[in-house]
Amino acid sequence: MRVNPDMSSDILSAIWETQDQENTALQQISTGKRVNVPSDDPLAAAQMIGNQDQTNRADQYLQNIDTLTSQLQTADTALSSSVQAITQAITLGVQGSTGTLSSANRQQIVQNLKGLQSQLVQLANTSVGGSYLFGGTATTAPPYSLNPASSSGVTYNGNSGTNTVQVADGLNLQTNMPGNQLFQNSNGDVFASLQSLITALQTGTATDAETATNQLRTAFDSLTGQRIFYGNAVNQLNSTQSFLQQEQVTLKSQANNLVGADLTKAATDLTRATTAHDAALAAAAKILPTSLLDYLK
Repeated sequence: MRVNPDMSSDILSAIWETQDQENTALQQISTGKRVNVPSDDPLAAAQMIGNQDQTNRADQYLQNIDTLTSQLQTADTALSSSVQAITQAITLGVQGSTGTLSSANRQQIVQNLKGLQSQLVQLANTSVGGSYLFGGTATTAPPYSLNPASSSGVTYNGNSGTNTVQVADGLNLQTNMPGNQLFQNSNGDVFASLQSLITALQTGTATDAETATNQLRTAFDSLTGQRIFYGNAVNQLNSTQSFLQQEQVTLKSQANNLVGADLTKAATDLTRATTAHDAALAAAAKILPTSLLDYLK
């Protein structure tokens, strides 16, 4: 009878193999992944690099969208308040165009208009997180300041630039309109018209006040037309956000298909590996202490 004098190597090999199977199953159960290192599945690991890159980009785009949506909504709210202030100014202009007003009444209207002028400057200097929304690309300082020496009553300290932010692959969105395009453009100048109305009521005639009021109406129409930009931008962001959120779901599903563990199978593998490992240890306990002399007896 031929006896293998070195059964220990087979036993030890079985112990290490079953231990490795146990560890693999435990790791899959604890991480929820069947690919935890590239050697587990090199092809799936390589594909996961691309999947993770897409996921990271989608996450960043969604963060950009959250920030931009807040900024755009704040800007639109400021413009809504501006429209209300201009509407009040037009109403005061109509009252001031009445030739029967006393000097005291006209001066009271002037004071109210100056209050609205200051309010409009504050609204034009709206900021979010220290970034001014209506200064073009000059976002670190208030774009408007009152200036009685100016024909428009204000000084614009911003520029005509626009900001763009990438919100999806291949999609860059303009995120602002400069104040000199919103409040002051060739179709209507809110500040200049308002200053003309103030001047007309201070030193001009009722006809001058009426002319300035009509100019303010034109500027009002221009501003409300420009305001559409913000509504359209928010709608586009909402649409892009929905697309990216769906893409996240798709990428997560792809990732699970690539490296996700079958937890039921992993649990079964763990049970089998544990049973085999215990059997190998039991065999080792019986066989490894046995010497060749024990077989020759």
